Amino acid sequence: MAFKKLNTHLNEALEGLGFEGALPFQQKILSKIKGGMNVYGFAPEGSGKTTAMIISTLQKLKSEAFEDAPRAVILVKDKDAALKLEEAFMPFIRRTSIRIFSAYEEHKVLNQINSIYEGVDIVIATPKRLSKIYFLNGINLSQLQLFMIEDAEFISKSVVSAEIIRMTDSIKKCQYVIYAKQMDPKLEKFRDSFMAKSQVIK
Repeated sequence: MAFKKLNTHLNEALEGLGFEGALPFQQKILSKIKGGMNVYGFAPEGSGKTTAMIISTLQKLKSEAFEDAPRAVILVKDKDAALKLEEAFMPFIRRTSIRIFSAYEEHKVLNQINSIYEGVDIVIATPKRLSKIYFLNGINLSQLQLFMIEDAEFISKSVVSAEIIRMTDSIKKCQYVIYAKQMDPKLEKFRDSFMAKSQVIK
């Protein structure tokens, strides 16, 4: 999938950032995500996983805000990963109406619930905090289109894995994408739930 097949906002952002074309891993995974498939994306550092995540998210959401409920959720390891990913999104959404919110353990959960309630398109969160917000009825996932996990190696903690499965069991229809360096037994177990019939891209 060439960058020229993306929406206008994305093409302009990529051009402004000096991107000339998709890397091999990006070419393979972007086309699968655009096709609506559930995907495991495995690649080493420098393969463009984060940029692929940003591009696929904004392409799916048409780089436009819509109503109040989030349409994309991205799970990350911790606060630092959440803030780093949010910062990476910024050059791509500067001239769009897209709204991003990061949720992690440091802040009061009720304040985060209020911020999400005001309207957001993309939620970046740690599994523990998103799980708490969700089971307090603090986030509406009925409009969710994309559920992703960045650098999913942190899923090796069994409690994190269980929290993710509990949340996905409550989501009616959604596309799932997991990014990591390589397959892990915990990630493989997701095939028994929300990653059934998924494809592996390397």
